[in-house]
Amino acid sequence: MRILRIPIPHLLLLINILLLVPTTRGQQSSEQLASQYFQNKEYDKATELYQTLYTQTSNKFYYQMLCQCYVQQHLWREAEQLVKKRQKRTPNDLSLYVHLATLYNEQGEKKKANKTLNEALTRITANKSQVQELASELIQNGYLEHAEKAYLEVRKKTNNPFLYLAELANLYDKMGRYDLMMNEFFNLLDQSPSSMGSIQLSLQHILSETSNPQLTSQLRTIIMERLDEQPNRKEYLEMMIWYSIQQKDFAFALTQAQAVSRRFPDMGSDWVLRVASIAEHNDDLPTALSGYEYITRRGKDDPHYLTARVGALNVMYTQINQHHAVASDRLDHLKNEYETAFIELGKIPQTVPLMRNYAHLLAYESNELQQAVDLLYDIIEMRRLPQNTIDETKLELGDLLLFAGEVWDASLLYSQVEKAEKETILGAQAKYSNARLSYFNHDFLWAKSQLDVLRASTSKLIANDAMKLSLLISDNMEEDSTFTMLERYAHADLLLYRGLLDSAWVAFDDIDKHSLSHPILDEVLMQKAHIRMRQGQYAEADSLLKKLIDFYGDDILADDALFTRAELNEQQLHNYAVAQQCYEQLLLNYPSSLYTDRARRRYEQLKRKNAS
Repeated sequence: MRILRIPIPHLLLLINILLLVPTTRGQQSSEQLASQYFQNKEYDKATELYQTLYTQTSNKFYYQMLCQCYVQQHLWREAEQLVKKRQKRTPNDLSLYVHLATLYNEQGEKKKANKTLNEALTRITANKSQVQELASELIQNGYLEHAEKAYLEVRKKTNNPFLYLAELANLYDKMGRYDLMMNEFFNLLDQSPSSMGSIQLSLQHILSETSNPQLTSQLRTIIMERLDEQPNRKEYLEMMIWYSIQQKDFAFALTQAQAVSRRFPDMGSDWVLRVASIAEHNDDLPTALSGYEYITRRGKDDPHYLTARVGALNVMYTQINQHHAVASDRLDHLKNEYETAFIELGKIPQTVPLMRNYAHLLAYESNELQQAVDLLYDIIEMRRLPQNTIDETKLELGDLLLFAGEVWDASLLYSQVEKAEKETILGAQAKYSNARLSYFNHDFLWAKSQLDVLRASTSKLIANDAMKLSLLISDNMEEDSTFTMLERYAHADLLLYRGLLDSAWVAFDDIDKHSLSHPILDEVLMQKAHIRMRQGQYAEADSLLKKLIDFYGDDILADDALFTRAELNEQQLHNYAVAQQCYEQLLLNYPSSLYTDRARRRYEQLKRKNAS
């Protein structure tokens, strides 16, 4: 039999491990039991176990739990002795003074507590981790002013005014001392420009959580003061741009962005493009156009030239395509801009959005149908174009053919896209277009069956359009299950879609005069208002919309009418008080409307404008 020989050092190590295992397991078992007792509020039993565990290990966690047990049982003397003994053992742990002060406060001894906290402050050294632990404990226990003093004391002792900038800023936020908070944030920006993103996120959160207008005013004041002191400081200019964007003052933000572009050539037109894009997204089209044109004037060497060129045309197209009358000289100017852009940039995949918009402009505003059709076919036949882009263009071509009266050709294109784009939003759009075509053809029941399927679409816009058309059909079925009035309405609606405004007006007006109590009359009023807007008769359009709101305020079109009337008064009639009133009425009476977000933005802008 062979005897295994183990070297003596290894043998001793093995013996120690074997002796340690039962102790460790015992500790774990006692800790779990103590925790269970504490959770069950059996503090006397938990106290005994934590006393044993703390005596064996001096572990900080066991100390904290034992102290909690004493506090829960109001054993103040025992708790105080525990803290003081630990202070003797670890004199550099200043957080223990906070524990002691809290014990005194629990007993109502406020002066004693305050004296203990002040003693902790006198013992502060230049040890950063020591101070960080103390400040954290002070904040956690609600001693915010003492936490402030702790941070400032370290600055004094180290002669470093830039220590704990972020920590103090966050502390001042908790204290509601926003002027000091912002000073700390800007001092941090001076010391560390790379922290701008995190500073902006913090300020954005504070501004959104605090409804105090004084805070917003203070932030603007401190930025302006810093800019006055250092007008060429890039970070301050960027902060002013950011602030202006938060306040939806895009025109001022653009002015600052242009200043950055001029003073710091290395940054180019980055900020200008960013502000223009945000302004466009927020429907401030004049500011967006001004930004894009600023970039294009810099010339083709600007890296954002192509983006800005496309952006400017898109904005001009949107301005014209708002169902209002378009002056012929303005239309000719935009057509020339498109033609110049295609000569300059070419008809390539990157300019496909421009080509589609131009086709829309030619067909619906200039009645140049064949040129518009040819332009869309140029896109469809373009090589290496994504299939979904081709299908999007087919949908637009179908709409254009329907506009031209080619109903069956339009239906064929819609069906092709619906088949090719199953289970996609584009396929749902094609399905909606086919259902709308069936509605135009007076096949109402089939159209409604398709629209009801689309009401569950993942696209909120398609689902909303489908719901509206479906309700139009169901709400206007006659008592004998016929659709006499709806047929007349659909005929007038198709005339309006095809741009035959005078004929559409006559058809809608005939319904209005001879059906004084039919539920379709709110729809008729809305369409008549759209016709007058496209004809430039804005005062009459406003009167029609007001009538709709007054008489049919509970119907589905009320929020549409309010938003349309608000935009009409703001942009065309320049009656800003009426516009503001309409936006406010929409927000109060129709909070779940699709227009709510846009109405809120415009309302706030008008409120500031009317107040100034």
